[in-house]
Amino acid sequence: MKTVMLSYPRTLSSEELHPQPQVLAIGQFDGLHLGHASVILSAVRIARETGTQAAVMTFHPHPKEVMRKGDYEGYLTPLKDKEDILSAMGVDVLYVVEFNEQFSHLSPDQFVQDLLLPLQTRTAVVGFDFRFGHKGAGDEALLRELGGEQMSVETVPPFLLGGKKVSSSLIRGLLQRGEMDEASRWLGRPYSIRGTVVHGEKRGRTIGFPTANLELTDRYVAPATGVYAVRVEYRGQELRGVMNLGVKPTFHEQGMKPTFEVHLLDFEGQLYDEELKVELVHYIRPERKFASIDALIAQIREDALTAARLLS
Repeated sequence: MKTVMLSYPRTLSSEELHPQPQVLAIGQFDGLHLGHASVILSAVRIARETGTQAAVMTFHPHPKEVMRKGDYEGYLTPLKDKEDILSAMGVDVLYVVEFNEQFSHLSPDQFVQDLLLPLQTRTAVVGFDFRFGHKGAGDEALLRELGGEQMSVETVPPFLLGGKKVSSSLIRGLLQRGEMDEASRWLGRPYSIRGTVVHGEKRGRTIGFPTANLELTDRYVAPATGVYAVRVEYRGQELRGVMNLGVKPTFHEQGMKPTFEVHLLDFEGQLYDEELKVELVHYIRPERKFASIDALIAQIREDALTAARLLS
């Protein structure tokens, strides 16, 4: 899959982009959950049936982050993760449009005439609640009207699970309550984070449970603090682990920034400066303060056994 970064205003020159007739799924797609996947896979299917290119257009940074509206709490699926998932779904090209104050004032007509049509968009695929243009003035009906004979529009109905519409806000709430099984069901995969291993307090190795301290590569939605059973991707290997997300209250008073510490069950060696992808598969328990180091060690040992059982 090819990723093309776009900004506005600019001229979309054919010499630079080499656009070809394509089916384009359009949306923010933060989360790339089952609802988003239904839109994107519809675009891939239509593209394969018509012999055209399958493409996705998304916007970065998140509009809520730029406009400072709402309770923006980070990304469910930052750009790097989005690229990996979309590539696996069969998307040929990902267009990442820079979202800024100027772009937010684009009219619906400008969006179609200056962005979609120059990219040779033959079919635009959108969700049933798609909005575009300044203050969300455009909907799928206006998109269809503005496309005229040059661009058709396919509207994908809501994706329901148990009668509920799958949504990013619902998934955020599940993560923040530690309801990982349900979050995975709505996402269509376990929630994951990426981070670089950095030096920490090195306390874990002194008690027999060395940990990899992660500095996250992006601003992820932070799930509930506590202990998780995790799968870790490292240089093509899949490893099992147990992760503590929190402030380590046995050693610290409140006020410390939460840390992500992963103890790998199947690995020995140095991981400093390496990037790990961590899937949060199961929530084991909340974080708590222990009366002694021995009590903490006993609990960590039990957590590791629980993680091994849950991941087997």
